[in-house]
Amino acid sequence: MATNTTDITELNDNLNDLFLLINGIILILMQIGFAGLEAGAVRAKNTTNIMMKNIMDISFSCVSYWLVGYALAYGEGNYFLGYTYWAGEGLPAAKRAHWFFQFGFAATAATIVSGAVAERCNYVAYIVYSITISGLIYPPITHWAWTEEGWLNKLGYVDFSGSGPIHLLGGVCSFFAVIFLGPRLGRFGAGDKEIVGHSVPLTGIGGMLLIVGFLSFNGGSLGTITNAGDSATVARVMINTLLGASGGSIVILALTKAGFFGPATWNFSLTLNAAITGMVSVCAGVNRMEFWASFISGAIAGLVFVMIHYFMLRCKVDDPLDAVAVHFGGGFWGLVSAALFAHGGIVYGVNKESGLFLGYEMLGACAIIIWGGATSSVMFGILKLLGKLRVSEEEERKGLDIAMHNEPGYHPMGWETFPPVSRQTSHVTQDARDSQKNAYRLRNSDFTNQAFLSTENGGDPHPSEFSVRM
Repeated sequence: MATNTTDITELNDNLNDLFLLINGIILILMQIGFAGLEAGAVRAKNTTNIMMKNIMDISFSCVSYWLVGYALAYGEGNYFLGYTYWAGEGLPAAKRAHWFFQFGFAATAATIVSGAVAERCNYVAYIVYSITISGLIYPPITHWAWTEEGWLNKLGYVDFSGSGPIHLLGGVCSFFAVIFLGPRLGRFGAGDKEIVGHSVPLTGIGGMLLIVGFLSFNGGSLGTITNAGDSATVARVMINTLLGASGGSIVILALTKAGFFGPATWNFSLTLNAAITGMVSVCAGVNRMEFWASFISGAIAGLVFVMIHYFMLRCKVDDPLDAVAVHFGGGFWGLVSAALFAHGGIVYGVNKESGLFLGYEMLGACAIIIWGGATSSVMFGILKLLGKLRVSEEEERKGLDIAMHNEPGYHPMGWETFPPVSRQTSHVTQDARDSQKNAYRLRNSDFTNQAFLSTENGGDPHPSEFSVRM
Protein backbone atom coordinates (compact mmCIF):
# COMPACT_ATOMS: atom_id res chain seq x y z
CA MET A 1 0.00 0.00 0.00
CA ALA A 2 2.82 2.38 0.88
CA THR A 3 4.43 1.73 -2.50
CA ASN A 4 1.17 2.44 -4.31
CA THR A 5 0.72 5.67 -2.37
CA THR A 6 4.26 6.74 -3.21
CA ASP A 7 3.73 5.95 -6.89
CA ILE A 8 0.52 7.98 -6.96
CA THR A 9 2.22 10.91 -5.25
CA GLU A 10 5.08 10.83 -7.75
CA LEU A 11 2.63 10.59 -10.63
CA ASN A 12 0.70 13.59 -9.32
CA ASP A 13 3.90 15.58 -8.91
CA ASN A 14 4.97 14.74 -12.45
CA LEU A 15 1.56 15.70 -13.84
CA ASN A 16 1.64 19.00 -11.97
CA ASP A 17 5.13 19.72 -13.30
CA LEU A 18 4.02 18.81 -16.82
CA PHE A 19 1.05 21.15 -16.45
CA LEU A 20 3.39 24.01 -15.52
CA LEU A 21 5.90 23.20 -18.26
CA ILE A 22 3.31 23.05 -21.05
CA ASN A 23 1.66 26.27 -19.94
CA GLY A 24 5.09 27.83 -19.46
CA ILE A 25 6.01 27.06 -23.07
CA ILE A 26 2.81 28.73 -24.28
CA LEU A 27 3.46 31.64 -21.93
CA ILE A 28 6.92 32.17 -23.45
CA LEU A 29 5.36 31.93 -26.92
CA MET A 30 3.55 35.15 -26.01
CA GLN A 31 6.86 36.82 -26.82
CA ILE A 32 6.05 36.09 -30.47
CA GLY A 33 2.73 37.84 -29.96
CA PHE A 34 4.38 40.88 -28.42
CA ALA A 35 6.94 40.95 -31.25
CA GLY A 36 4.25 40.92 -33.94
CA LEU A 37 2.05 43.41 -32.11
CA GLU A 38 4.92 45.87 -31.73
CA ALA A 39 6.56 45.34 -35.13
CA GLY A 40 3.34 46.02 -37.00
CA ALA A 41 2.64 49.14 -34.96
CA VAL A 42 5.95 50.85 -35.80
CA ARG A 43 7.33 52.12 -39.09
CA ALA A 44 9.08 49.68 -41.39
CA LYS A 45 12.48 51.22 -40.67
CA ASN A 46 12.30 50.03 -37.03
CA THR A 47 11.02 46.46 -37.35
CA THR A 48 14.36 44.67 -37.03
CA ASN A 49 14.99 46.60 -33.83
CA ILE A 50 11.65 45.47 -32.41
CA MET A 51 12.32 41.84 -33.29
CA MET A 52 15.82 42.04 -31.86
CA LYS A 53 14.53 43.43 -28.57
CA ASN A 54 11.86 40.78 -28.18
CA ILE A 55 14.09 37.82 -28.96
CA MET A 56 16.84 39.06 -26.67
CA ASP A 57 14.34 39.84 -23.94
CA ILE A 58 14.08 36.09 -23.42
CA SER A 59 17.86 35.75 -23.13
CA PHE A 60 18.57 38.73 -20.90
CA SER A 61 15.56 38.10 -18.67
CA CYS A 62 16.42 34.42 -18.36
CA VAL A 63 19.96 35.10 -17.16
CA SER A 64 18.83 37.86 -14.81
CA TYR A 65 16.04 35.75 -13.34
CA TRP A 66 18.40 32.78 -12.97
CA LEU A 67 21.12 34.76 -11.19
CA VAL A 68 19.04 36.85 -8.78
CA GLY A 69 15.38 37.14 -9.76
CA TYR A 70 14.02 33.82 -8.58
CA ALA A 71 15.98 34.06 -5.34
CA LEU A 72 14.47 37.46 -4.56
CA ALA A 73 11.00 36.27 -5.52
CA TYR A 74 10.69 32.73 -4.18
CA GLY A 75 13.76 32.09 -2.07
CA GLU A 76 13.31 31.57 1.64
CA GLY A 77 13.53 34.94 3.34
CA ASN A 78 11.51 37.56 5.15
CA TYR A 79 8.33 39.51 4.49
CA PHE A 80 10.08 41.69 1.87
CA LEU A 81 12.65 39.56 -0.01
CA GLY A 82 13.88 36.04 -0.52
CA TYR A 83 17.57 35.27 -0.28
CA THR A 84 18.18 31.65 -1.25
CA TYR A 85 18.62 29.88 -4.61
CA TRP A 86 21.07 32.46 -5.99
CA ALA A 87 21.97 31.37 -9.54
CA GLY A 88 19.80 28.30 -8.96
CA GLU A 89 22.11 27.00 -6.25
CA GLY A 90 20.23 24.58 -4.02
CA LEU A 91 17.03 24.82 -6.04
CA PRO A 92 15.07 21.61 -5.36
CA ALA A 93 14.10 19.49 -8.34
CA ALA A 94 10.46 19.94 -7.33
CA LYS A 95 10.75 23.69 -7.96
CA ARG A 96 12.27 23.56 -11.44
CA ALA A 97 8.95 23.58 -13.30
CA HIS A 98 7.80 26.43 -11.08
CA TRP A 99 10.98 28.35 -11.94
CA PHE A 100 10.33 27.85 -15.65
CA PHE A 101 6.75 29.07 -15.50
CA GLN A 102 7.56 32.05 -13.29
CA PHE A 103 10.36 33.10 -15.63
CA GLY A 104 7.69 33.60 -18.30
CA PHE A 105 6.00 36.12 -16.01
CA ALA A 106 9.28 37.95 -15.40
CA ALA A 107 9.99 38.19 -19.13
CA THR A 108 6.48 39.52 -19.75
CA ALA A 109 6.91 42.29 -17.17
CA ALA A 110 10.02 43.47 -19.01
CA THR A 111 8.55 43.06 -22.50
CA ILE A 112 5.62 45.37 -21.72
CA VAL A 113 8.03 48.32 -21.65
CA SER A 114 9.42 47.52 -25.10
CA GLY A 115 6.36 48.82 -26.91
CA ALA A 116 6.28 52.07 -24.96
CA VAL A 117 9.86 52.99 -25.88
CA ALA A 118 9.65 51.85 -29.50
CA GLU A 119 11.46 53.73 -32.29
CA ARG A 120 13.73 55.89 -30.12
CA CYS A 121 15.26 53.86 -27.28
CA ASN A 122 18.99 53.14 -27.23
CA TYR A 123 19.74 49.43 -27.32
CA VAL A 124 22.04 49.77 -24.31
CA ALA A 125 19.10 51.17 -22.36
CA TYR A 126 16.95 48.26 -23.49
CA ILE A 127 19.53 45.75 -22.19
CA VAL A 128 19.73 47.56 -18.85
CA TYR A 129 15.99 47.81 -18.27
CA SER A 130 15.32 44.25 -19.44
CA ILE A 131 17.85 42.86 -16.96
CA THR A 132 16.83 45.21 -14.15
CA ILE A 133 13.06 44.78 -14.39
CA SER A 134 13.09 40.99 -14.67
CA GLY A 135 15.85 40.47 -12.11
CA LEU A 136 15.50 43.27 -9.55
CA ILE A 137 12.29 45.31 -9.85
CA TYR A 138 9.68 42.63 -10.56
CA PRO A 139 10.79 39.80 -8.18
CA PRO A 140 10.28 41.58 -4.82
CA ILE A 141 6.66 42.31 -5.71
CA THR A 142 5.99 38.65 -6.41
CA HIS A 143 7.55 37.83 -3.04
CA TRP A 144 5.17 40.27 -1.33
CA ALA A 145 2.10 38.95 -3.12
CA TRP A 146 2.66 35.25 -3.84
CA THR A 147 4.74 33.74 -1.04
CA GLU A 148 3.71 32.72 2.46
CA GLU A 149 6.17 35.19 4.01
CA GLY A 150 5.15 38.12 1.80
CA TRP A 151 3.60 41.05 3.64
CA LEU A 152 0.83 41.63 1.09
CA ASN A 153 -0.10 37.97 1.11
CA LYS A 154 -0.25 37.93 4.91
CA LEU A 155 -2.59 40.92 4.91
CA GLY A 156 -5.04 39.34 2.50
CA TYR A 157 -4.08 40.79 -0.89
CA VAL A 158 -5.60 38.71 -3.71
CA ASP A 159 -4.14 38.48 -7.21
CA PHE A 160 -4.41 35.16 -9.01
CA SER A 161 -2.27 35.80 -12.08
CA GLY A 162 -0.72 39.22 -11.99
CA SER A 163 -2.98 42.22 -12.56
CA GLY A 164 -0.72 43.99 -10.07
CA PRO A 165 2.75 42.37 -9.98
CA ILE A 166 3.03 42.00 -13.76
CA HIS A 167 0.70 44.36 -15.61
CA LEU A 168 0.41 47.28 -13.21
CA LEU A 169 4.16 47.19 -12.67
CA GLY A 170 4.82 46.99 -16.42
CA GLY A 171 2.51 49.93 -16.97
CA VAL A 172 4.21 52.01 -14.27
CA CYS A 173 7.67 51.30 -15.71
CA SER A 174 6.35 52.12 -19.18
CA PHE A 175 4.99 55.46 -17.98
CA PHE A 176 8.29 56.59 -16.49
CA ALA A 177 10.14 55.30 -19.54
CA VAL A 178 8.13 57.48 -21.94
CA ILE A 179 8.36 60.47 -19.59
CA PHE A 180 12.16 60.31 -19.50
CA LEU A 181 12.44 59.47 -23.22
CA GLY A 182 10.07 62.07 -24.59
CA PRO A 183 8.00 61.71 -27.77
CA ARG A 184 9.25 60.52 -31.13
CA LEU A 185 10.46 63.17 -33.58
CA GLY A 186 7.50 64.84 -35.25
CA ARG A 187 4.88 63.24 -33.01
CA PHE A 188 3.70 66.35 -31.19
CA GLY A 189 5.09 69.20 -33.23
CA ALA A 190 3.55 71.60 -35.72
CA GLY A 191 0.49 69.96 -37.21
CA ASP A 192 0.43 67.28 -34.51
CA LYS A 193 0.65 64.42 -37.00
CA GLU A 194 0.01 60.81 -36.12
CA ILE A 195 2.82 58.35 -36.77
CA VAL A 196 1.27 55.25 -38.26
CA GLY A 197 2.51 51.68 -38.10
CA HIS A 198 3.41 49.82 -41.25
CA SER A 199 1.42 46.57 -40.94
CA VAL A 200 -2.02 46.12 -39.44
CA PRO A 201 -2.00 42.38 -40.33
CA LEU A 202 1.24 41.84 -38.41
CA THR A 203 -0.19 43.67 -35.41
CA GLY A 204 -3.38 41.62 -35.67
CA ILE A 205 -1.55 38.29 -35.78
CA GLY A 206 0.54 39.32 -32.78
CA GLY A 207 -2.55 40.39 -30.88
CA MET A 208 -4.37 37.14 -31.56
CA LEU A 209 -1.34 35.16 -30.39
CA LEU A 210 -1.46 37.16 -27.15
CA ILE A 211 -5.13 36.32 -26.70
CA VAL A 212 -4.36 32.61 -27.04
CA GLY A 213 -1.29 32.91 -24.81
CA PHE A 214 -3.33 34.60 -22.10
CA LEU A 215 -5.27 31.37 -21.62
CA SER A 216 -2.10 29.68 -20.36
CA PHE A 217 -0.90 32.88 -18.68
CA ASN A 218 -3.96 32.76 -16.43
CA GLY A 219 -4.80 29.06 -16.51
CA GLY A 220 -1.29 27.91 -15.65
CA SER A 221 -1.18 30.19 -12.62
CA LEU A 222 -3.08 27.61 -10.59
CA GLY A 223 0.13 25.58 -10.56
CA THR A 224 -1.48 22.16 -10.11
CA ILE A 225 -3.90 19.94 -12.01
CA THR A 226 -4.18 16.83 -9.83
CA ASN A 227 -6.13 18.13 -6.84
CA ALA A 228 -9.88 17.76 -6.65
CA GLY A 229 -11.49 20.63 -8.54
CA ASP A 230 -8.31 21.78 -10.29
CA SER A 231 -9.58 21.09 -13.81
CA ALA A 232 -12.83 22.91 -13.07
CA THR A 233 -10.89 25.91 -11.76
CA VAL A 234 -8.65 26.00 -14.83
CA ALA A 235 -11.72 25.83 -17.07
CA ARG A 236 -13.33 28.70 -15.14
CA VAL A 237 -10.15 30.75 -15.44
CA MET A 238 -9.84 30.23 -19.19
CA ILE A 239 -13.51 30.98 -19.87
CA ASN A 240 -13.33 34.10 -17.73
CA THR A 241 -10.21 35.20 -19.60
CA LEU A 242 -12.02 34.97 -22.93
CA LEU A 243 -15.07 36.74 -21.53
CA GLY A 244 -12.87 39.56 -20.28
CA ALA A 245 -11.47 39.98 -23.79
CA SER A 246 -14.96 39.77 -25.25
CA GLY A 247 -16.34 42.44 -22.93
CA GLY A 248 -13.57 44.89 -23.72
CA SER A 249 -13.57 44.36 -27.48
CA ILE A 250 -17.35 44.35 -27.99
CA VAL A 251 -17.96 47.55 -26.03
CA ILE A 252 -15.19 49.50 -27.74
CA LEU A 253 -16.11 48.15 -31.17
CA ALA A 254 -19.67 49.39 -30.65
CA LEU A 255 -18.52 52.79 -29.41
CA THR A 256 -16.10 53.33 -32.30
CA LYS A 257 -18.80 52.45 -34.80
CA ALA A 258 -21.16 54.85 -33.03
CA GLY A 259 -18.61 57.62 -33.59
CA PHE A 260 -17.67 58.30 -29.98
CA PHE A 261 -13.94 58.46 -30.76
CA GLY A 262 -13.95 60.10 -34.18
CA PRO A 263 -15.26 58.87 -37.53
CA ALA A 264 -17.84 56.10 -37.21
CA THR A 265 -15.75 53.08 -38.19
CA TRP A 266 -15.09 49.53 -37.04
CA ASN A 267 -11.73 50.52 -35.52
CA PHE A 268 -9.35 47.57 -35.33
CA SER A 269 -6.51 48.97 -33.22
CA LEU A 270 -8.68 50.28 -30.40
CA THR A 271 -10.74 47.08 -30.40
CA LEU A 272 -7.67 44.84 -30.19
CA ASN A 273 -6.13 46.83 -27.35
CA ALA A 274 -9.47 46.84 -25.52
CA ALA A 275 -9.57 43.04 -25.77
CA ILE A 276 -6.07 42.76 -24.29
CA THR A 277 -6.97 45.24 -21.54
CA GLY A 278 -10.04 43.16 -20.74
CA MET A 279 -7.88 40.07 -20.23
CA VAL A 280 -5.46 42.02 -18.06
CA SER A 281 -8.36 43.22 -15.92
CA VAL A 282 -9.57 39.76 -14.95
CA CYS A 283 -6.16 38.41 -13.92
CA ALA A 284 -6.52 39.29 -10.24
CA GLY A 285 -9.87 37.65 -9.55
CA VAL A 286 -10.23 35.34 -12.52
CA ASN A 287 -10.46 32.17 -10.39
CA ARG A 288 -13.15 33.64 -8.11
CA MET A 289 -15.38 35.43 -10.62
CA GLU A 290 -18.61 34.30 -12.20
CA PHE A 291 -18.82 34.49 -15.97
CA TRP A 292 -21.02 37.59 -15.99
CA ALA A 293 -18.59 39.38 -13.71
CA SER A 294 -15.65 38.75 -16.04
CA PHE A 295 -17.58 40.13 -19.00
CA ILE A 296 -18.51 43.28 -17.07
CA SER A 297 -14.95 43.66 -15.80
CA GLY A 298 -13.64 43.42 -19.37
CA ALA A 299 -16.23 45.88 -20.65
CA ILE A 300 -15.28 48.48 -18.04
CA ALA A 301 -11.60 47.78 -18.73
CA GLY A 302 -12.18 48.70 -22.37
CA LEU A 303 -13.57 52.06 -21.27
CA VAL A 304 -10.63 52.57 -18.90
CA PHE A 305 -8.27 51.86 -21.79
CA VAL A 306 -9.74 54.45 -24.17
CA MET A 307 -9.92 57.09 -21.44
CA ILE A 308 -6.22 56.70 -20.62
CA HIS A 309 -5.36 56.43 -24.33
CA TYR A 310 -6.91 59.81 -25.13
CA PHE A 311 -5.72 61.39 -21.89
CA MET A 312 -2.13 60.45 -22.79
CA LEU A 313 -2.55 61.98 -26.25
CA ARG A 314 -4.03 65.14 -24.76
CA CYS A 315 -1.01 65.41 -22.45
CA LYS A 316 1.30 64.77 -25.45
CA VAL A 317 2.80 61.66 -23.90
CA ASP A 318 3.97 59.36 -26.69
CA ASP A 319 3.27 55.68 -26.04
CA PRO A 320 3.30 53.94 -29.46
CA LEU A 321 1.79 50.66 -28.22
CA ASP A 322 -0.49 52.09 -25.51
CA ALA A 323 1.40 50.07 -22.90
CA VAL A 324 0.37 52.47 -20.14
CA ALA A 325 -3.31 52.45 -21.10
CA VAL A 326 -3.45 48.67 -21.53
CA HIS A 327 -1.31 47.46 -18.65
CA PHE A 328 -1.48 50.25 -16.07
CA GLY A 329 -5.16 50.88 -16.75
CA GLY A 330 -6.08 47.21 -17.00
CA GLY A 331 -3.90 46.21 -14.07
CA PHE A 332 -5.19 48.86 -11.68
CA TRP A 333 -8.81 48.29 -12.66
CA GLY A 334 -8.19 44.54 -12.32
CA LEU A 335 -7.38 44.93 -8.63
CA VAL A 336 -10.48 47.06 -8.09
CA SER A 337 -12.53 44.61 -10.14
CA ALA A 338 -11.42 41.66 -8.01
CA ALA A 339 -12.56 43.45 -4.85
CA LEU A 340 -15.90 44.25 -6.47
CA PHE A 341 -16.82 41.14 -8.45
CA ALA A 342 -14.87 38.17 -7.04
CA HIS A 343 -16.63 36.00 -4.47
CA GLY A 344 -16.30 37.79 -1.15
CA GLY A 345 -16.25 41.14 -2.93
CA ILE A 346 -18.48 44.15 -2.50
CA VAL A 347 -21.24 43.06 -4.91
CA TYR A 348 -21.82 40.03 -2.68
CA GLY A 349 -22.24 42.15 0.42
CA VAL A 350 -21.10 45.49 1.78
CA ASN A 351 -19.46 44.53 5.05
CA LYS A 352 -16.19 44.70 6.93
CA GLU A 353 -14.67 41.76 5.05
CA SER A 354 -15.45 43.11 1.58
CA GLY A 355 -14.26 46.56 2.65
CA LEU A 356 -10.96 45.10 3.81
CA PHE A 357 -10.74 43.16 0.54
CA LEU A 358 -10.91 46.43 -1.40
CA GLY A 359 -8.53 48.11 1.03
CA TYR A 360 -5.88 45.43 0.67
CA GLU A 361 -6.15 45.52 -3.13
CA MET A 362 -5.67 49.30 -3.11
CA LEU A 363 -2.78 49.00 -0.66
CA GLY A 364 -1.15 46.50 -3.01
CA ALA A 365 -1.72 48.79 -5.98
CA CYS A 366 -0.15 51.74 -4.14
CA ALA A 367 2.85 49.65 -3.06
CA ILE A 368 3.43 48.45 -6.63
CA ILE A 369 3.10 51.96 -8.07
CA ILE A 370 5.49 53.44 -5.50
CA TRP A 371 8.06 50.65 -5.85
CA GLY A 372 7.87 50.52 -9.64
CA GLY A 373 7.85 54.29 -10.00
CA ALA A 374 10.79 54.86 -7.66
CA THR A 375 13.02 52.11 -9.04
CA SER A 376 12.26 52.69 -12.72
CA SER A 377 12.63 56.47 -12.49
CA VAL A 378 16.06 56.01 -10.89
CA MET A 379 17.03 53.54 -13.62
CA PHE A 380 15.81 55.65 -16.54
CA GLY A 381 17.10 58.84 -14.93
CA ILE A 382 20.63 57.45 -14.65
CA LEU A 383 20.51 56.21 -18.25
CA LYS A 384 19.42 59.66 -19.40
CA LEU A 385 22.17 61.39 -17.43
CA LEU A 386 24.71 59.06 -19.02
CA GLY A 387 23.34 59.79 -22.49
CA LYS A 388 22.41 56.15 -23.03
CA LEU A 389 18.62 56.34 -22.93
CA ARG A 390 17.72 57.71 -26.35
CA VAL A 391 19.30 57.42 -29.78
CA SER A 392 20.52 60.51 -31.58
CA GLU A 393 18.22 62.54 -33.82
CA GLU A 394 20.14 61.37 -36.88
CA GLU A 395 19.75 57.71 -35.88
CA GLU A 396 16.06 58.15 -35.16
CA ARG A 397 15.45 59.77 -38.55
CA LYS A 398 17.41 57.11 -40.37
CA GLY A 399 15.63 54.32 -38.53
CA LEU A 400 17.00 51.97 -35.90
CA ASP A 401 17.19 49.01 -38.29
CA ILE A 402 19.98 50.72 -40.23
CA ALA A 403 21.44 52.94 -37.52
CA MET A 404 21.78 50.26 -34.85
CA HIS A 405 21.66 46.90 -36.63
CA ASN A 406 22.51 47.58 -40.30
CA GLU A 407 19.74 45.11 -41.12
CA PRO A 408 16.64 46.71 -42.64
CA GLY A 409 13.48 44.78 -41.95
CA TYR A 410 12.42 45.19 -45.57
CA HIS A 411 15.61 45.46 -47.60
CA PRO A 412 15.27 47.24 -50.97
CA MET A 413 17.35 44.46 -52.54
CA GLY A 414 14.32 42.28 -52.04
CA TRP A 415 12.62 44.21 -54.85
CA GLU A 416 15.34 43.44 -57.41
CA THR A 417 15.27 40.81 -60.11
CA PHE A 418 18.35 38.58 -60.39
CA PRO A 419 19.97 38.13 -62.78
CA PRO A 420 19.33 41.61 -64.26
CA VAL A 421 16.82 41.45 -67.08
CA SER A 422 18.11 42.34 -70.56
CA ARG A 423 16.39 44.83 -72.82
CA GLN A 424 15.34 42.07 -75.18
CA THR A 425 12.95 40.10 -73.07
CA SER A 426 10.00 37.92 -73.66
CA HIS A 427 6.49 39.22 -73.17
CA VAL A 428 6.28 37.37 -69.84
CA THR A 429 9.60 38.80 -68.62
CA GLN A 430 8.58 42.32 -69.61
CA ASP A 431 5.35 41.91 -67.66
CA ALA A 432 7.41 40.87 -64.66
CA ARG A 433 9.60 43.97 -65.03
CA ASP A 434 6.54 46.20 -65.29
CA SER A 435 5.04 44.56 -62.23
CA GLN A 436 8.27 45.14 -60.33
CA LYS A 437 8.37 48.79 -61.33
CA ASN A 438 4.76 49.33 -60.35
CA ALA A 439 5.37 47.69 -56.99
CA TYR A 440 8.38 49.89 -56.39
CA ARG A 441 6.45 53.02 -57.36
CA LEU A 442 3.68 52.00 -54.97
CA ARG A 443 6.23 51.48 -52.23
CA ASN A 444 7.45 55.03 -52.73
CA SER A 445 4.05 56.62 -53.19
CA ASP A 446 3.02 59.54 -51.02
CA PHE A 447 0.87 57.38 -48.76
CA THR A 448 3.61 54.83 -48.16
CA ASN A 449 6.22 57.51 -47.60
CA GLN A 450 4.05 59.00 -44.88
CA ALA A 451 3.89 55.64 -43.14
CA PHE A 452 7.49 54.56 -43.67
CA LEU A 453 9.87 57.39 -44.44
CA SER A 454 8.23 60.77 -43.80
CA THR A 455 10.85 63.23 -42.60
CA GLU A 456 8.12 65.17 -40.84
CA ASN A 457 7.43 62.05 -38.80
CA GLY A 458 11.09 61.40 -38.15
CA GLY A 459 11.63 59.30 -41.25
CA ASP A 460 14.73 58.76 -43.38
CA PRO A 461 15.53 62.02 -45.22
CA HIS A 462 17.63 60.10 -47.76
CA PRO A 463 15.61 57.14 -49.08
CA SER A 464 17.73 57.20 -52.23
CA GLU A 465 20.56 55.64 -50.25
CA PHE A 466 18.77 52.34 -50.70
CA SER A 467 17.45 52.85 -54.23
CA VAL A 468 16.53 49.85 -56.33
CA ARG A 469 18.11 49.50 -59.75
CA MET A 470 15.57 48.85 -62.47
